[in-house]
Amino acid sequence: MDAFMQAAIAEAEKGLAEGGIPIGSVIVHRGRIIGRGHNRRVQQGSAILHGEMDAFENAGRQPASVYAESVLYTTLSPCAMCSGAILLYGIPKVIIGENQSFLGEELLLRGRGVEVEVLNDPSCVAMMRRFIASHPQVWNEDIGQD
Repeated sequence: MDAFMQAAIAEAEKGLAEGGIPIGSVIVHRGRIIGRGHNRRVQQGSAILHGEMDAFENAGRQPASVYAESVLYTTLSPCAMCSGAILLYGIPKVIIGENQSFLGEELLLRGRGVEVEVLNDPSCVAMMRRFIASHPQVWNEDIGQD
């Protein structure tokens, strides 16, 4: 596994240790992490701080040219909100740790020309399955279900 997916997994583990949902993300530009984040909806009482959104926020303002040369790594398939941000900022490639626990908007991303690579990493799958089994209400809230 490459170092950037390991960094996204470390973010997911950090979120879990804080009492949140274990989803992590990093944005990489020219081989350097410019933004990292993890799902902090529970910790911050936020409606929008998914892992990818937190990584965008922590990357700060960037010119379109930086995003156009970046890769977003995420431990879980990105939802509609996060996929919208990926499209808005023109991220050309997304590497996903797993999409078995949740299948996000991969077809939308691909349809708009984003290269999507799914690793289905066993550690990402196991981490989400454990969390969903232990906290089904929190998980359902995160994905907009009752």
